[in-house]
Amino acid sequence: MRPATAAALLGLAAMVPAGAVLLGHRLVVVTVRGMSMAPAYLDGDRVLVRRTARLTRGQVLVVERPALRTRWPGGPLPATAGARTVGRRQWLIKRVAALPGDPVPEAMLSTWPPGLPGPPPRVPDDSLVLLGDNPQHSVDSRNFGFYPVERVLGTVVRPLRPGSGRAAG
Repeated sequence: MRPATAAALLGLAAMVPAGAVLLGHRLVVVTVRGMSMAPAYLDGDRVLVRRTARLTRGQVLVVERPALRTRWPGGPLPATAGARTVGRRQWLIKRVAALPGDPVPEAMLSTWPPGLPGPPPRVPDDSLVLLGDNPQHSVDSRNFGFYPVERVLGTVVRPLRPGSGRAAG
């Protein structure tokens, strides 16, 4: 995949804090941008995210968008970061396919870039394999490899869809 194409696809999967709504440093409301998690989460859906939670396979996470071909723009987001700091970062929504120590999923093995040493048989410590539900519109671990646990914003608790009776921001 060409870098420009990958960068464009990353934009399709981006998430933006909805009005930078942060509730007590533990909960944040974010708006889904793109179709990488369709049909579970659609462009424009708002979701409630818990900043601290135990990670499990199949769980949907909001994670910091990785930098392509460069280093991360800054250190991991502190747990005590306020709404302004959260709002300055770019976020993605993805599903956990594998946790540290799990076997590397076939979806990632089959797309491993040619010419690179093969992936380890197991997911490294402090790393995750993240996949979008809609692979044709998702840039995920198949493209950027293992994802650092320290770059997780939190876990999606539930959608805040129109008509749900909940005010969202």
